[in-house]
This record gives sequence, structure tokens and C-alpha cells, in this order.
Amino acid sequence: MTDLAALLGFRHPIVLGPFGGLSSVRLTAAVSESGGLGSYGLYGYDGERIRQTAAELRAATARPFAFNIWLPTGDEAEPGPQHAVYAQALQPFYEAVGVEVPVRPERYMPSLDEQLDAIWEAAPAVLSVVYGVPSADLIAGARSRGIRVVGTATTVAEALALEAGGVDAIVATGMEAAGHRVSFLRSPEESLVGTFALVPQVVDAVGIPVIAAGGVADRRGVAAAFALGASAVQVGTAFLATSDSAANDAHRAAIRSTSADSSVLTRAMSGRLARGARNRVVRAIEASGTIAPFPMQNWLTGRFRTAAGQQNLGELQSLWLGQSAPLARWDTASEVFDELVAGVPGR
Repeated sequence: MTDLAALLGFRHPIVLGPFGGLSSVRLTAAVSESGGLGSYGLYGYDGERIRQTAAELRAATARPFAFNIWLPTGDEAEPGPQHAVYAQALQPFYEAVGVEVPVRPERYMPSLDEQLDAIWEAAPAVLSVVYGVPSADLIAGARSRGIRVVGTATTVAEALALEAGGVDAIVATGMEAAGHRVSFLRSPEESLVGTFALVPQVVDAVGIPVIAAGGVADRRGVAAAFALGASAVQVGTAFLATSDSAANDAHRAAIRSTSADSSVLTRAMSGRLARGARNRVVRAIEASGTIAPFPMQNWLTGRFRTAAGQQNLGELQSLWLGQSAPLARWDTASEVFDELVAGVPGR
């Protein structure tokens, strides 16, 4: 088996989960500086913003870091007449935070080509992808620049497809994990496999390193992941709860107060299935039965979610968190990191 630490450039096999919309330079750099692999989610970032983020990260750390992107699936909604209908359905939430109902934009998200052009210039140590198998051109572009590519699987079949596609390592992410369920061969509802079942089966099925994700928040989870055959762990919620993350106080409070059986898988906030707290806005949108397709719903709710975050209104935010949320007890990234490293065999 390939030495994952040597391959990806970290000292300790701890990977920061990338947060779409919640990543911060401070947290990413903190994890990399501690000897892990800091990750930064680029969902929605155009080329200019990617270049700026890369410059800020390089100023904050000289150690390797990863960028993360969402691959297009081909069924993304484009701006059209239906935009106004779905926007009006969310009007009470815009009013609650004092913003206007948003008019239809030219696009909901930047193109993959635009993002990749900036990523190739930035040349991070690692590019991780979700929602599919990267194309041969993407793999070739990364390899020509010395960038390692990590794919993300929610089933064994997806892991096999990623290995066949040429990725260097695979994140096997169980259904316990926070945020979006990144299934791509079948619907996420048909791909809900727990970490404890998924990781060893992926390890047995592929010949490349496997990174365990979902439900890992302390040394016990790390030890369990390695016992299952993982070469590293990816941790999100425990780091998101720290003062180094971009989460606000309301989000941190939700992480610390949401029991494992109280989180919910919902399409309410983005149009795609994701795990978080069932707050007022999730309940209301689900009850309405009116949810736009992705990425329209994500763009529309993002207009009030951003304002709600600035106003610390947790009931109107996307409070992404995993089922391990009650285990997130530490206040700084370094404390979380030390706790996780304590579970690595031989450390």
C-alpha cells in the first residue's frame, strides 16, 4: 500500500474536511501547520477568488494544503423563468434578515474550467473532488503539475469507479458525516452506508489508500478507523466547532447541543441531500413542499443565509453538522488535532 503521508505531504494522517462556504484560511493553515492536511472548499468560488484564497493560504502556511471542488453532474438547474417562482416562496426569510428578494443572475455558479484554470495556477499539493469521477483531462492536468487527486465515495461501487478513473486516494465517507451526501452512481438516499461498514469494504476493494470520514471526532474514532484499515481520517464537525473556523457562535452552539439522533438529512437548503440541524428554516421549507433544484435552491437560500450568519441568526442558517457533534468538545484547532493524533497507532 502506498504511504499516504509521503504521497500527500503530511506528517500526521489527519485531514481537515473541506467546508463549502464555511472554510477559512485560519483553520486550513492551522491544520497544515500542525502536520496534517488542511483543506479548503471552493464551492461557488470564481477564478479570481480562488487565486486570492491561494495567496492568503501561502502567506499563512508553507506546508501542503488541499483545495476541494464539486464536479458537475450534468443535471444542474440553469437560471430561467422558474427562478422568480422559487424566490418568492422564500420571501419571508429574505424579509426576516432585511434583504430584497434576489433577481435572476446570469449564472448560479462558476464553470469547472474557470475553477481549474485558477487551481492549476495555484498548484495546491492536493485537489479533492466530490460528486463524481474526475475526467482523464483533469487527472492529466493535475499530474503534470505535481498535484495529487483525491476522490470521494459513499459506496464500494463509487470507490471502484474512482480507482479506475486514476485518483491517488479515496475518502470513504459514511452517512454520519456533516454536510452534503456526495453520492454519484445512485441517489444519496440509496447510498446511505455507515462509516463502520463502508471503510473496511472499500479498503478490501481497492488498491489505493483510503481516508475514513464520518463520525470521527476524537482519538477513539481515529483508532477505530485505523483498525478498519484506513490510512488516514478526515474530520469536519470537531474542527468546525472551534474558534479557528468560519462558523459563527450560533452554528457552534448548534454543534454542541444537537444530539446524534437529532440531526437531519434534508434537501431544503441546497436542493441536494445534506446533514445538519433541523432548525426553523429547514422545518418551514420542508413543510412548504417547494424546493428548487440544485444549484438554484442553494443560490436562493444563500442570499438570506449569508445575512443570517452575519446577524448570528442560527434559525435561518445552514447548520451543517455530523452525528459526532456531541463529541466536539474542544475550543481550538490545535486541541482537536492533538486529540486526534493521540488515536493514531504508534503515535
